[in-house]
Amino acid sequence: MNITINTKDGVPIYRQIANQIRYMVASDLLRAGEEISPVRSLALALNVTPNTVVKAYDELESAGVIFKRRGAGTYISDEQSPLADRERRRILEARIDALLAEAHQLDFNASDVLDLVRQRQEELGKTKQNKKTRSEKHND
Repeated sequence: MNITINTKDGVPIYRQIANQIRYMVASDLLRAGEEISPVRSLALALNVTPNTVVKAYDELESAGVIFKRRGAGTYISDEQSPLADRERRRILEARIDALLAEAHQLDFNASDVLDLVRQRQEELGKTKQNKKTRSEKHND
C-alpha cells in the first residue's frame, strides 16, 4: 500500500490516509477482500502514531470501505459498488473544484477549461494509441 503524507497540506494526516485508501479502493488498486496493512506497520512506514492510523481506519470502517476481523486483520469491504462509484465521483469533483478555482485565478472561464480538457484528452488518446501501436510492432 503506497501512501504518502504531506505535512504542509493542511489536511489532517488521518484524513490523508483515509482519502488515499478510498482512492485506491475506488480505482481498483485495492480490491474487495484484500487485506490492508496492520495499524502498527502502516504507522511505522508513515512515521506517524498508531492512533493516527486507527483514526483513519475507524473512519473507513464507519463508511463501509473496510472491515476488521478481530485477530485476523483489516480487509477491504465487499460492499464496494455504490461506495466505489460515490468515491470515484467525489474524487473527481474535488479535483474539478480545485481546477476551476485555479482557472478562475488565472482568468480562464469554464468554456476555456472545457476546451483545454477536450484538447488534452485528444492528445492523451493519441499518445496512448502511439504507445499501443509501438508495442504491437515490437511484439510482432
